[in-house]
Amino acid sequence: MRIGNLAICRTVFAVIWAALLVGAVAPAAAGTTVPFEAGVSPGTIVIKTRERGLYYVLGERNAVRYPVAVGRAGRQWAGQVYVNGKHVRPAWSPPWEVRRDNPRLPHVIPGGAPNNPMGAAALTLSGGGEYAIHGTNRPGSIGSFASYGCIRMHNKDILDLFSRVNVGTPVIVTY
Repeated sequence: MRIGNLAICRTVFAVIWAALLVGAVAPAAAGTTVPFEAGVSPGTIVIKTRERGLYYVLGERNAVRYPVAVGRAGRQWAGQVYVNGKHVRPAWSPPWEVRRDNPRLPHVIPGGAPNNPMGAAALTLSGGGEYAIHGTNRPGSIGSFASYGCIRMHNKDILDLFSRVNVGTPVIVTY
């Protein structure tokens, strides 16, 4: 049976469309430069919670896009903060809310330990909360609503972003 070019195109389109709908294919690969207009200064980090995307603004009309995991329902936040610390392989002390939900967690998990959720690096954020942009020991969570409010990135992506930013870098988080 001969399949016409139109039928093949429709089939390919349907498969790609279905993959995009379930998140199997990212619209832009990690660390990809994409068109972006946010009206903010170059060097700003913009996190779009609904998109589960973090954008590092390069110029007036473009940014580097990274897929991220964001806060679960009830744990999301929005606002303007700044990077107030840069840490490589940070130790992690679970906040009270995490310890309440997981009382068997140790008080401190050493940096680099396989059960440390901070991953390869962390950018701590101002604002009085206990939030950070950090790597992860659960790469399968990237692209989902999974955290207690932190922004999770693939370890290779946080290392790339880490190299681009300084303490004082503005961060804008939107829903």
